[in-house]
Amino acid sequence: MKDAISDEFMPWVSQYLVMKRASIEHNFHTLYANFIDHLKKPEFLKMVIKETFRNIKVLLRSDKGAANFSDRTLLKNLGHWLGMLTLAKNKPVLYIDIDLKSLVYEAYHKGSQELLYVVPFVAKIIESAQRSRVFKPPNPWTMAIMNVLGELHMEPDIRLNLKFEIEVLCKNLSIDVNDLVPGSYLKDVSRLSKLEHQLSPPSKPTNPSSTPQPEEPLQINMPTPTTTMMTQVISNPVALPGSVPLAAAVPLQPQYGYNEINLNISNLAHHIVINEQLALFQVNPQLKQYVRPAIERAIQEMIPAIIERAIKVAITTSEQIVKKDFALDPDETHLRTAAHNLTRFMTAGMALIVCHEPIHVSICTQLKSIFLTALRGASQQQKDMIELAANMIAADNTELATVFLQKTAVEKALPEMDKRLNSDYETRKIARSEGRRYCDAAVLKYQMERMPEEIRLRHGGIGSHQLTIYDELATNIPGFLPSTAVEGGLHALSYSLKSTQFGHEDIVQVYDKICHEIEQCIGQFSNSPLINSMRTLLEYILLARNAVRDVNASLALLQRAVEGLLDGMMLTHCETELMVRYRDSHLLVLKTLQDPRMYGVQWTNKQVTRCLIECRDELRYSIDAVDTLIRNQLVVVPQYDLHLAQLIEASVNPMAIAFGMQLIQRFCLESDRNGHGIQEGEFNHIFDALSRVALHSRQLPEGLPSLLDAIRQRNGDLGLHDRSSLGQVSVMHSGMNQAREFDDPPGLHEKTEYLLREWVSMYHSPAAGRDSLKAFNAFAAQMHIHGILKTDDIISRFFRLCTEMCVDLCYRALTEQNQNQSVTRIRAQCFHTLDAFVRLAVLLLKHSGDMSNTLTKITLLNKVLGIVVGILLQDHEVRRTEFNQLPYHRILIMLFIELSNPEPVLETINLDVLQAFSNTLHLLRPVKAPAFAYAWLELVSHRVFVGRMLAGSSGQRTWGLYAQLLIDLFTFLSPFLRNAELTKSVQLLYKGTMRVLLVMLHDFPEFLCDYHYAFCDVIPPNCIQVRNLILSAFPRNMRLPDPFTPNLKVDNLPEIANAPRIVTNFCSLIQPPTLRKDLDSYLLTRSPVTFLSELRSKLQVSNTAGLKYNIPLMNAIVLHVGTQAIQQIQKKGHTPNMSAIAHSSHMDIFQNLAVDLDTEGRYLFLNAMANQLRYPNSHTHYFSCTLLYLFAEANTEAIQEQITRVLLERLIVNRPHPWGLLITFIELIKNPQFKFWTHEFVRCAPEIEKLLDSVARSCMPSKPPMRDQDGQELR
Repeated sequence: MKDAISDEFMPWVSQYLVMKRASIEHNFHTLYANFIDHLKKPEFLKMVIKETFRNIKVLLRSDKGAANFSDRTLLKNLGHWLGMLTLAKNKPVLYIDIDLKSLVYEAYHKGSQELLYVVPFVAKIIESAQRSRVFKPPNPWTMAIMNVLGELHMEPDIRLNLKFEIEVLCKNLSIDVNDLVPGSYLKDVSRLSKLEHQLSPPSKPTNPSSTPQPEEPLQINMPTPTTTMMTQVISNPVALPGSVPLAAAVPLQPQYGYNEINLNISNLAHHIVINEQLALFQVNPQLKQYVRPAIERAIQEMIPAIIERAIKVAITTSEQIVKKDFALDPDETHLRTAAHNLTRFMTAGMALIVCHEPIHVSICTQLKSIFLTALRGASQQQKDMIELAANMIAADNTELATVFLQKTAVEKALPEMDKRLNSDYETRKIARSEGRRYCDAAVLKYQMERMPEEIRLRHGGIGSHQLTIYDELATNIPGFLPSTAVEGGLHALSYSLKSTQFGHEDIVQVYDKICHEIEQCIGQFSNSPLINSMRTLLEYILLARNAVRDVNASLALLQRAVEGLLDGMMLTHCETELMVRYRDSHLLVLKTLQDPRMYGVQWTNKQVTRCLIECRDELRYSIDAVDTLIRNQLVVVPQYDLHLAQLIEASVNPMAIAFGMQLIQRFCLESDRNGHGIQEGEFNHIFDALSRVALHSRQLPEGLPSLLDAIRQRNGDLGLHDRSSLGQVSVMHSGMNQAREFDDPPGLHEKTEYLLREWVSMYHSPAAGRDSLKAFNAFAAQMHIHGILKTDDIISRFFRLCTEMCVDLCYRALTEQNQNQSVTRIRAQCFHTLDAFVRLAVLLLKHSGDMSNTLTKITLLNKVLGIVVGILLQDHEVRRTEFNQLPYHRILIMLFIELSNPEPVLETINLDVLQAFSNTLHLLRPVKAPAFAYAWLELVSHRVFVGRMLAGSSGQRTWGLYAQLLIDLFTFLSPFLRNAELTKSVQLLYKGTMRVLLVMLHDFPEFLCDYHYAFCDVIPPNCIQVRNLILSAFPRNMRLPDPFTPNLKVDNLPEIANAPRIVTNFCSLIQPPTLRKDLDSYLLTRSPVTFLSELRSKLQVSNTAGLKYNIPLMNAIVLHVGTQAIQQIQKKGHTPNMSAIAHSSHMDIFQNLAVDLDTEGRYLFLNAMANQLRYPNSHTHYFSCTLLYLFAEANTEAIQEQITRVLLERLIVNRPHPWGLLITFIELIKNPQFKFWTHEFVRCAPEIEKLLDSVARSCMPSKPPMRDQDGQELR
């Protein structure tokens, strides 16, 4: 390094060391200090110290109007670094560079916010004095500063974390804080006039042009506490000259809307912020799991005290004020609404004042305690990391904890306020019911005699301008975002009702109509729990009717309707008609609230989902009620799916598991599920949670494995996907769900449109640079400025809007095409934008995180692909026959080709990319998107995709993924091929499929060999040619013996004893488990004795011709019995032949099936055997012998005729023909033991006789003469 670093590079190295290393990497300060010492260049040390002071001054002079924990951490790190370079090496911190004592004095007089920056900074500098021979206490300079800190420590209003910093410093210096001699230095105001400002002067704003430049690098590299994994999209963005430096302060703004906070504390998990870059989590990632319980415990400890203190004052004050203001108002609705609004405002404000600082300290304490417990015997370095992590996590989550406590207090306060005002409500109701005017004579007299005209209350209530004051209290709750900024907020809705299509009287009429219908229903039935519940619902409707302007009354009605439905539908002993009327009454209420002229679908569904999530445990698992709500599209399914998955995984809740099983069974296994708005993947989190329970639980719930297998088969997933990618599949489904969201923040659409136009222009510019890197660097800076990379949600919305805009552009180009324009020109116009968008996505992916963090990259890829899939499926559903596959095909194929480039950053995620695209194509399979089928097949058969999947560096790990895609293709074609409904479009798809199979047969025969069983399972029985193509494959390193060789001895072939490789777990398809158990038992002991007689009934699933039998089950049983027979024969040292396979339990099963099954069943059974007649192996040999044995031992010619048919129909089609099929048929017609030519069916018709004769001549050099049963030759 000494030789490499010449003098000309010293300034740059010093700047780099301070800005990009020391300011961020606190744990490596010792390493960097040793590096400087080993260089032994005094000038370099001076440059480093000078650069350190320069950066410290930048941070000290920045505006500290708000808490920016990142800046405080930077300053604290630089303080520690400065102390190591100066005091620890017996060098002073000079007055001309920085006056520490005056700095504390200045911060004290400027306020607590400045002290939060200065005290930890000074403490870290002085901490290094313990390693100094000169500055170690009792050095006068050191003790003078310590005494000032001791004076600050004695201040009664100082923050606890500052006291803690001072106490830790005293402990490190071996000083008792009580031994310090505090004076009155801080309180001496005479020094203010002579003070040289080291912090930002309040009266002179900093001129950006005169500010030193080092803050830009600090901005680039220092992650903010709220940075999540995917938002670190640019690891090295270019800082623009006008960008705000990290040292600049950001005004503190509320982060949460009132209705975003769920009072179920377990639902805080998705709001909790954990900085992945903390050194503690880099070294001990397992500690992240303790953050959530620590924060929850801190909140729960604070709740009793906070509620008592906040509610007591707020309710008393609010009660007196509203009683005074509404004393002459006859409408109790006005009184209740105003009381709720004022109580909410006062309680939230009181709770904010009372709890903000204590909850911060409590979270810090809980985190430190739980981390130290987890890391037993932690070293000093680990304790420092724990302290830093606890402070940062507490700073990031204090506001979340505060708003939770605020809302908890508010929700407790509102019922209490209603109790206090209940008599006032009733007095007004009684007056109205008696038809008289409400009036409090005493108040009216007082107002007339004592109050001036201007502020006097008048009979009839206060004016609308005074009511507006109370309405404003509802929209500006302390500590929360204004409700107008939260879409769907309750209080915004109360205002918006004035402008809806329903007026006040219209809403009253709607409620009256509902009341009338429910009253009629109540009158038709006798008293029962359901009728009583309906009466309660009627009371809530009347309350909402009388308080049209109070959204809380409507919310209470909605909650009652949901809880009533959950409770009522758990009662199974009520008569059916009453239950139907009860259910319909509650649905009527919810559907009415869902009307766009009332509250709309979005708000209603959100509140219904919230009620489901927060309801009591005894109501939570009412499956019929939840089923009803979902089928009536009253639930936000993705949100409910995520919540239920969390319940399942939280300590493995048995009731939640059983409920989750019932739910996905109803919606994922019913044939009509898509008719109710349920899209594939909307219960993906529940499915994944149940899969993990099945994988890790010791006591599996009954039926869970078979349920999961049935769902996988229903979705076309035969277990060929890698289960380790379930997490990324969830990310993809999350992207699909986000593709259906439209509540974007204001202005985001315009920003996205502008940025997309800019990027397309930059991408096609000659100055874009190699791989568009120059253009990307400039564009990334613009994305930072517009806040696109701020959060995961904004990034996802940006990609969704970009995709939609690209697709819309293509539709417009294809619709508005000029007659003179060629198709090629129009496509080029579309590709101009699509290719630019794809390149942007790839560059963002490649530059997300760092080289080693592949999870960030693959998460972003799955999110983008999920968004594209979601938009495609929605477009397919809406446009139907107008759907155009061009934009989607171009996006997907170009994205894959871009990600297939041989670059180191892409090689690390090669397997993940292949899995992501396989999952994407599986979600877009033709069954789900028929109009995309041609583009889908082109993607699946693209040379780059096939090459990467079957011959790439991932080896055979991706073969199962590609096999699943071919199964998806066969599944789509099956109904058409089975019924021979080959329209022109289907014929084209079939022809393409055949070409793909021919490529597989020629280039990847081992792939077809491994997955032949899974393919044959989904190919219809009448597709002979397709099946022959698959079964004709044999390993490339094998040389097939000529089946036409005279006297070929199959038993002597070396390969004939080897079992073939079958990847599919066919044994798992033998369901239910009792059938598999009985089958294995019969193979071993020939018991139970009823097994053979019951086997046919277990294979038959219906009486419909052509669909009678469970074909996958039959195929699995045949292969399982065959493999068990081969193992038993080989254990005895024999090889399969006619005598070895006879008189065994295995042959008993085969013979029973051949005799007991009807014609359709026997044909499928024989087909299952013929599917194993392939290249030379033990399976081919055994099943060849078995078919010949069944022919020889058959008791009727019908069986022999069907065996002949199964073999013959596979031979009369075009080549290729499987080797095992040829040798079996040749043996059948050549060996006199089988007397093939003597059977009636051979010469039942001239056409059959001629066909058999033709096939025989093609299979054998000379056909043996046909003989009758007596052995006479037939002429």
